[in-house]
Amino acid sequence: MTNIAIENLFIILFILLLLSAFFSGAETSLMSVNRYKLKHKFKTGEKSATRVHFLVANPDKTLGLILLMNNFVNILASAISTLIAIQLYGEAGVAISVIMLTIVILIFAEVTPKTFAALHPDKIAYPISWVIYPLMKVFSPLVLIINLVAKILLRIFGVRPENNNQELLTKDEIKLIVKESSKRIPKSHEDMIVNMLDLEKVKIEDAMIPRNILVAVDISDDIEKISSEILNCRYSRIPIYKNEFNKLLGFLHKRKIIKMLLDGGITKDKIISNINPPYFIPEDTSLTSQLIEFKKEKKRIGFVIDEYGDVKGVVTLDDILEEIVGEFKDPDEYKGITKIKDNIYVIEGAIQIREINKILGWKISESIAKTINGYILECLENIPTKGDVFEKDGFIYEMVEVSNNFVNNVKVTKK
Repeated sequence: MTNIAIENLFIILFILLLLSAFFSGAETSLMSVNRYKLKHKFKTGEKSATRVHFLVANPDKTLGLILLMNNFVNILASAISTLIAIQLYGEAGVAISVIMLTIVILIFAEVTPKTFAALHPDKIAYPISWVIYPLMKVFSPLVLIINLVAKILLRIFGVRPENNNQELLTKDEIKLIVKESSKRIPKSHEDMIVNMLDLEKVKIEDAMIPRNILVAVDISDDIEKISSEILNCRYSRIPIYKNEFNKLLGFLHKRKIIKMLLDGGITKDKIISNINPPYFIPEDTSLTSQLIEFKKEKKRIGFVIDEYGDVKGVVTLDDILEEIVGEFKDPDEYKGITKIKDNIYVIEGAIQIREINKILGWKISESIAKTINGYILECLENIPTKGDVFEKDGFIYEMVEVSNNFVNNVKVTKK
């Protein structure tokens, strides 16, 4: 039996329960603290963030210390409560002590502080670091021994804690976080963030304007034809080539045409002297890489080439930006896609399926082929003729114009 007065035993028990609640809340708050806010504060040199960062970066030491202190406090509280119960109820008080202390610790020293800490981890983690961090220094030898034994036991079961990195997020996890935060992030911003994350997956050839629908000028033609093509072209940059498209000279900006007209008219010499040299891009370049290159090279347009050096099309800065922010044009105004009525469109065969899905919000399979012409040929496994109709995946395809083994136009109806 002890000579300590029962009133003092109650005071000691109350203090021990407070300490137990403190260590329980500390454990939950440190393990739940926002890692990204913590990293930002740590980089700015905030003192409390430095301590919290150390505790979070060493979870084995932190948990070892907290559990050591918490278990010590709880065991001591159990001993004190037993002494109190024996003084009050005799030998029968032991059972009463176990039941009462279990309920008190569970409610007031475990569930309540841990729930509060889980709801407000940042508000608790930084202040309590002033206590936990010094305790870590004081009890570090004992904590190291405990961790060493724990690591040996984990290795016996094939677990290696040093190989587990929980701070790295994959792109899919970041996208999930963005989508789950939709109440705080506007839908338009959410789409842009997700598109930015997907930009690395998209290749230049998926966003380019195909060669066969480009408006280009052959400098070897007579000047009347060249002038007519240039003046009637609705694009601001016009590719210029000689004899064949692969012999590109560059592109001519339309603002140069105004100056030519003011200086006496359009001539071949003036066109050649005002041509910007071509800028070539390999077809397998990702849009992310090309966006960086456009900025680095101060370019807005480039010619896409395949592995043989042949020109496949053109990609502009606007094409890449549209992948992030969405289409600048109304679907009804998009060249190559003509609306007949709701869910019925006449589409040029050279239009990429990816563009159709993006503009019209459809879900035509992109794994079969890149263009709608290629998709039709793969589905039919032969060359269709005008008037042929087939249905696939909820879409009806009717051939409108076919020439030279190529589907020039197809009417697509979404069922």
